[in-house]
Amino acid sequence: MKRVFPLLLLLLALTLSACIADRAPQPAPTFTPTFNLQPSTTPTPTSSLQPSATPSSVPTSNLQPSTTPTPKPRPAAVIAAPYAPAAVVAYAENLLKDQPVSQSEPLHLDAEGGMTVAQWVYALVAPFPTISEGVTEDEFYAAWEGDSGGDFGGIPLLMDESTLEVLSAAWSEPAPGSVEVVPAGDLLAAAWERESAWAIVPFESLDPRWKVLKIGGVSPIQKDFDPSEYPLVIPFGIRPAADNLQLPAEILTNRDPEKFTDLLLTGVTALVRGTALTMERRGVLYPGEAIRDLTRGVDFMHVNNEVPFTPDCPFPDLYPQYLVFCSDVRYLDLLLDIGTDVVELSGDHFGDHGPEGTLFTLDLYDDAGLPYYGGGHNLEEGRAPLLLEHNGNKIAFIGCNAKGSDYYAPADADTPGAVPCDFDYLEETIPRLKADGYVVVMTFQHNEYYSYQAQPDLVRDFGRVAAAGADIVSGSQAHQPHGMAFADGAFIHYGLGNLFFDQYHYCENYACDNAFMDRHIIYDGRYISTELIPIRFVDMAQPRPMTAAERADFLAMMFATSGW
Repeated sequence: MKRVFPLLLLLLALTLSACIADRAPQPAPTFTPTFNLQPSTTPTPTSSLQPSATPSSVPTSNLQPSTTPTPKPRPAAVIAAPYAPAAVVAYAENLLKDQPVSQSEPLHLDAEGGMTVAQWVYALVAPFPTISEGVTEDEFYAAWEGDSGGDFGGIPLLMDESTLEVLSAAWSEPAPGSVEVVPAGDLLAAAWERESAWAIVPFESLDPRWKVLKIGGVSPIQKDFDPSEYPLVIPFGIRPAADNLQLPAEILTNRDPEKFTDLLLTGVTALVRGTALTMERRGVLYPGEAIRDLTRGVDFMHVNNEVPFTPDCPFPDLYPQYLVFCSDVRYLDLLLDIGTDVVELSGDHFGDHGPEGTLFTLDLYDDAGLPYYGGGHNLEEGRAPLLLEHNGNKIAFIGCNAKGSDYYAPADADTPGAVPCDFDYLEETIPRLKADGYVVVMTFQHNEYYSYQAQPDLVRDFGRVAAAGADIVSGSQAHQPHGMAFADGAFIHYGLGNLFFDQYHYCENYACDNAFMDRHIIYDGRYISTELIPIRFVDMAQPRPMTAAERADFLAMMFATSGW
């Protein structure tokens, strides 16, 4: 027994040693405790966390979840800056509503950079009776930074709170005292109450009572406006950038050239007497050479041609015995050369050669594709508005002769010629045109006064059609230019002066040497602005744009005459 027990002990020790060897410690798994795992939308079975039958086939590194899990795509949402225009916010939200984004931080819509989705145009403006045409780009930025200079040196820029926040976000805070905040609804009145003022407004807030100023020679009411050359174009962007965000190539803007229309209204054209003689000596196209670029550059060029064409019109006489006028058929080339689009026929002399001359002239216009109004084959045709559409804008031209004379306005049911004014008809027709979405342009042939001051009968009749709803009321009759007014939402210019007529050095103080062409801007169905273009005659036929000094003197006088 003594020998057996030691042997048993030896066997037991060997067995235990073998068992211990088989259970030698293995490297411990480095699993993160399960309470640190982010739950997924489909929970992973716990069996997948157990070692497989062949642990070496599954690297332990693949079993460790990332400490910063990749976010799952989620519907995009944007936090808009409070100053962002409502149209920009709505546009961005619509772009993002069906798009997922992968980043965890929120998207922001503001004027501080990012992926551009909109480009908002602002305008530098002043009250309409402002002589200055604008400032240089350096002068504009200097004003923002508090430095004096230019025509508006030392005068604070007026703007509403939203515009200030936009510009401050895009640039930097303005210098103290360089900006004055005025509620948007009070901005126009506040500016007009001051002796001198300027302001910044969104392009969609333009009103004809503002004059749009140029910055470095550029303004957003120009046809060839280039946003890259204008400092008041502010991009709105979404940030941070998201690689999987799909944005359209075109961005939203409040100044779309496809919604833009401009027209140029002019005064008296009578290609007779000294004007015609000059054309015979210097060429039929000579009268328009200095203004051709301006007249061709608009969408609708208006000419009030008061005189009929006749096939046998005699050679012009500077001092004819009678004021019975006609123009050589060749002179139509001048109207075509300056880009005439619309012809007004309400003038006093349209019937000077009877129905035959009138009908011959109408045939010429029809063959040339020139639409006309204010006169025609009969009363019904002549008084009907001329309806035009361009870039989605609807424009109605309507005109008449207000002198109350059958000689000047002979059109009736059977007789061609200029049409007399029927104010009952106008007060019925203009509101109907407005209800149909037209911008209404009303032009008058009226009594002629050699005075800058608009006379009472003009004020009465022009005001009557403005009250009926006309947007623009313009006097085509005046040889000497008259003043202007705003009434009932309309811009009224009582007389523009001559476009082509031989009254060079004729009127007292050479008053008939000066005249206006009025360029009116329509945007998205609304009349928004007028640019006055002063011209001066160099002889009996040719006008040219005024120099800067001439223009300043002339506008100062005309604004004073207008009571501004």
